[in-house]
Amino acid sequence: MAKYRADLPQLSGATFLTDGGLETTLLFQRGIDLPLFASFPLLDDDRGRQELTEYYEAYLAIARERGLGFILDTPTWRASRDWGQQLGYDIDALRSLNRRSVTYIAGLRNLWEQPGSPIVLNGVLGPRGDGYKAGSMTAQEAEAYHTFQMEAFALSEADMVSAVTMNNVEEAIGIARAAKAAGLPCVISFTVETDGRLATGMGLKTAVETTDEVTGGSPVYYMVN
Repeated sequence: MAKYRADLPQLSGATFLTDGGLETTLLFQRGIDLPLFASFPLLDDDRGRQELTEYYEAYLAIARERGLGFILDTPTWRASRDWGQQLGYDIDALRSLNRRSVTYIAGLRNLWEQPGSPIVLNGVLGPRGDGYKAGSMTAQEAEAYHTFQMEAFALSEADMVSAVTMNNVEEAIGIARAAKAAGLPCVISFTVETDGRLATGMGLKTAVETTDEVTGGSPVYYMVN
């Protein structure tokens, strides 16, 4: 049973922390090999899970010290069908892994959450293609593609989902629709270039307003990569 899915505490206006970039830290600061820049395979390895735990607990300790809430992400940015297949995971293995990723971070919440400082379990997903190149899916294709991961999170303790490094509006719309159908609060984070625009050339303001209009305002909030 999801603890905060029906009432996300960060929407109350309190300050929440997050981690600081899982894959980037593991690869460039810790020197851990991440084929296809994917961190989710670490869940299937004892040493990998220890690396993940050390990474997350460094941030959880800061939140506890400051008495702040925390949004705890799953390491599943690349745990979708196309990427998973390239890494040797079939559909059943991926379905299991996405659910186990939430079980894993739920275990961290059990250790670190304190009264007045909630820890929100956040199922993370990324774009079907490259996070920095514009994709070409329609909203309908995106909804169909991402429903798999949404359904896995919906059957877990995940309180919400976040789609990060989104670089085109159609995929964002499809993800928001898939999340709504699965009964999951959804956050969309768009990637912008140095000119403040998406890879498609669309401005951030237009991207947010278009996604909101087409989905009936279903994303609970937006972020920026």
